[in-house]
Amino acid sequence: MQRRAANGAPPLCVIKCSPMVRNRGRKPDKSRRAPGGPSSSVTTIRKSPLELDRLIHERLRLGILSALAVSDRLTFTDLKQRLGTTDGNLSVHARKLEKAAYIACEKSFEGRVPRTEYRITPAGRRAFEKYLASLQAIIDTART
Repeated sequence: MQRRAANGAPPLCVIKCSPMVRNRGRKPDKSRRAPGGPSSSVTTIRKSPLELDRLIHERLRLGILSALAVSDRLTFTDLKQRLGTTDGNLSVHARKLEKAAYIACEKSFEGRVPRTEYRITPAGRRAFEKYLASLQAIIDTART
């Protein structure tokens, strides 16, 4: 049987754990094992429709995508000022979003000064819209 929140709402995330952790040292409940037979050591509980994209959910990455969703392009300096963060912090989080293909980075020079511009990709826009829809579903569930 799946655990529910105190208000009776379905769980908000997927829980995967080994049977020994879940049962705190007791023998695993074989009726809840994941596909893979008796040797499977991971149990998967049904996914909730209220899942959030963990890549986007971090505060600074959410800020980067939010800013790029309303602006066509933003420079590194513009993003840094809007988000109130450091160069290193912004570059690390932007690189993670770029690796996931949520944003694109274009580097150029204005004279001798480097210029880095970011834009949101179509995949990034879809992921951001899906994230917002999931967040709205969580809010709607909490209000009912």
